[in-house]
Amino acid sequence: MTGESTKAALERELQRLDADIVHTGVFDFSTAYRERRLHRADLLANVDHAVFANVPPKWDMAESILAPGPYRSETIAYDPASVRAYPFEPRAALLVADFTGPQAEIMPRRILAKQIEKARTRGFEVDAAFEFEFIVLNETAETLRSKDFAAFSPFAPDNRCWSGQTAAIYGSFVADLEALLRIADIDLLALGVELGPGCFEATLRHRAAMRAADDAAFFRLFTKSFCRQRNMTASFMPLLGAGYPGIGGHINLSLRDARTGRNLFADSTDQNGLSAMAKSFLAGILELAPDAFPMVASTVNAYRRFAPGSWAPKTASWAPYNYAAAVRTAAETEAMTRLELRLPGSDVNVYLGLAMMLGAGLDGIERGLPLTAAPISSGGPNEIPSDAPRLPGDLMEATRRFKGNPANARLFGAAFVEHFAMICEAEDAALRRAVSAAEVARYLESG
Repeated sequence: MTGESTKAALERELQRLDADIVHTGVFDFSTAYRERRLHRADLLANVDHAVFANVPPKWDMAESILAPGPYRSETIAYDPASVRAYPFEPRAALLVADFTGPQAEIMPRRILAKQIEKARTRGFEVDAAFEFEFIVLNETAETLRSKDFAAFSPFAPDNRCWSGQTAAIYGSFVADLEALLRIADIDLLALGVELGPGCFEATLRHRAAMRAADDAAFFRLFTKSFCRQRNMTASFMPLLGAGYPGIGGHINLSLRDARTGRNLFADSTDQNGLSAMAKSFLAGILELAPDAFPMVASTVNAYRRFAPGSWAPKTASWAPYNYAAAVRTAAETEAMTRLELRLPGSDVNVYLGLAMMLGAGLDGIERGLPLTAAPISSGGPNEIPSDAPRLPGDLMEATRRFKGNPANARLFGAAFVEHFAMICEAEDAALRRAVSAAEVARYLESG
């Protein structure tokens, strides 16, 4: 409603859900949701001067502090459009907040919001959808630690890719998970079994970009929580180890005309169904992605997925329907025409991954970039197209390139680039001295 205050909008949404409890918080750089549980009356009474601890932007995935203080409460703003039912407690809701003070320039959700607003000022509406593979283990928090996080026991060890038999055997697990997600207004287009022991795949239905990113973030949180409540563990690590497949977190995106609703990526006269705008958008992604790679792969483990033998793309490439391309184009119908970014693993920061794709694509449109790269015709687990640029080999290389390309500061802000590079460097350093059992077995007695 035009002119409606944040407090009035929140009152309306919480009343719609009949919610007396509100789990409100912020997403950090690993897309972990850091929250407080408040009663509705208390939240509404403090809407105009709400605060949250500024520590989450300053720590790494292990909650080790990286950035200097002061460590204090900072102002936040609630996003009424983010309200949804909380599926683990009756009469409860979720509400996302964003920092409005010193942290505002660096927070991933804010980085995405700026790109969405940029699109809106150009007359575009952004539709997006995420697709996640994940692996379920027959492990609890206690058994994982007793095994030193090794020798996992997979759930559905008899799983076969797209198997109707596997789907029938584990049908109640899938149905119960989907029912829980629907309580939180996470709409699935598909949820089924994929390649490897305990491997499932969820395709989320497309929505407006920010809602799609929130859906993706909460999908992972709820799936992990659902599994833990059942004495299992859901893993979104890009590569869990030997015997497990690499798993992706693909991002689908299209632009619509804000006035007419027409899909601006579609052109039925083109042999691949893509408009000139879509091609410039695609050219922008291909140009920037190798130098903005931490925005889609910000963990050491993310780069394990790109090792030889995996289906993950290994070049900055594109092709219609080709699973080995960094960007897969699809144009079944005008309404369904979209670009699919296949670079991220399932651990991707959904806000940064989508922001990179959108920011790079909009830049390609603004600069009128031609799509000069030909679509790849090969690619697979052991095929690497030779005529496309290779991607960074590890997180340190990717971070150096990220800092070194001025386009990233121009598109996403210098403060964000500096802070996020610091986080990625610390993440790489944290595991530089870690020695795996496989390394010991290979080198201990050699020579």
